[in-house]
Amino acid sequence: MNKTLLTIGFCFAVTALHAADKKLNVLFIAVDDMNNDLGCYGDPLVKSPNIDRLAKQGTRFERAYCQYPLCSPSRSSLMTGLRPGTTRVFDLQYHFRQDMPDVVTLPQMFMKAGYYAGRVGKIYHYGNPGDIGTSGLDDPASWQEHVNPAGRDKTSLEPDIMNYTPKRGLGSAMAYLADKEGKDEEHTDGKVATEGIRLLEAHKDKPFFLAIGFYKPHTPWITPGKYFDLYSMDAIKLPEIAPDFQKTALAPALMSTKPWPYMGVTPDQARECRRAYYAAISFVDAQIGRVLDAVDRLGLRDNTIIVFWSDHGYHLGEHGLWMKQSCYEEAARVPVIISVPGQKTAGQATLRTVELVDLYPTLADLAGVTPPAGLQGFSVRPLIEDPKAAWSHAAYTQVQRGAFPGYSVRTERWRYTEWDDGAKGRELYDHDADPKELQNLAEDPKAAAALAEMQALVKTNWPARVAGGKAEPGFREKLLGEKPTKPD
Repeated sequence: MNKTLLTIGFCFAVTALHAADKKLNVLFIAVDDMNNDLGCYGDPLVKSPNIDRLAKQGTRFERAYCQYPLCSPSRSSLMTGLRPGTTRVFDLQYHFRQDMPDVVTLPQMFMKAGYYAGRVGKIYHYGNPGDIGTSGLDDPASWQEHVNPAGRDKTSLEPDIMNYTPKRGLGSAMAYLADKEGKDEEHTDGKVATEGIRLLEAHKDKPFFLAIGFYKPHTPWITPGKYFDLYSMDAIKLPEIAPDFQKTALAPALMSTKPWPYMGVTPDQARECRRAYYAAISFVDAQIGRVLDAVDRLGLRDNTIIVFWSDHGYHLGEHGLWMKQSCYEEAARVPVIISVPGQKTAGQATLRTVELVDLYPTLADLAGVTPPAGLQGFSVRPLIEDPKAAWSHAAYTQVQRGAFPGYSVRTERWRYTEWDDGAKGRELYDHDADPKELQNLAEDPKAAAALAEMQALVKTNWPARVAGGKAEPGFREKLLGEKPTKPD
């Protein structure tokens, strides 16, 4: 009975807004390369009071996953509501409109419904930090207005950056700087918050879909020095690496960053970088707090859906890896929080398995907007209404390791990954007993039933794979800049 009343109450709040002809606004907050090391996700060290505040006002998704742990493939999937196998985006150069010119993106759906759609900062792919201040690989058709801020972290501080991997570009380097002189508002993400607040003020009286994309905690980790001061080096530890990791047959396939471990830096240097990453989280959290304060000041909380998401996770030394592009939990898992006006379940978390591709149909459902046909995710509205609701959907993540793909499936208990259709190996992890994914059970007879179930999910989600472990059709053509094959 209580569960029924709760659901009716939630639906009544949303329905009442529509009945009064007040369309629900959408504030769409993105961060770049942020993992789940946040206070609201149980991290005891990281200070993220504003994201934690939003979690108390909405639903926190404990098991949310990206479709590809790399910026452009992930963001293209989320913004079109289509999986990478359909968008054909597997790298940082190819644009989904090359072969899908008429696809309706998430903000376009809202524009068609009479909404203003604007963007500040990074929503589609932008080289970070190289493309800061430009539109990067944006989709102009998605917006009526856009702003590309650039702050002192981009314009004047590069000579002072500590870079432990100088042969790599800053966008993939172990590099940081504690800026002792610059103020929050002078850094790029401070400017993103300022411009986002300006657009909120300008469009508060009509329905809006406003996307605010922050650039941190993507490397280089440059923030005002006070955010570094939040973390003592004595408190920074590195994850243990399984002693037999290098000896396993799967090791070459799994190493998303080379050299291994820690991209060749020393453990102490890796600890410094981990501290810098945490400082970047706290810095961008403060900017998100400024935006949330503006929402409250402008009286928008009662008619605005707020979504917070990261494009993929991030390794900070787990398995000796750094950054992303693995199929491990740390790269595939992302923070997602959704806050809805009138929500009776605010502050609760759901343990159900969801995906970033689910955000498109979810927002259409919550806002009462008609979505285009063919979306490949599922509305998570039932989980906002009841975090313990029945849910039967797994999460699917893929990467490309050289010439062969890795396909990974996550359920509430299990993660299964196969490389090169299994020719390069298989992995099966029991998250009930092994949340750090240290014990591969793929060859354990006791896990045979789970293995078969997860293998069936791979075959269901990637039915068009080429036999013999070859890459997906069109991958090599796009990688070489040639016209890809027709989407599956």
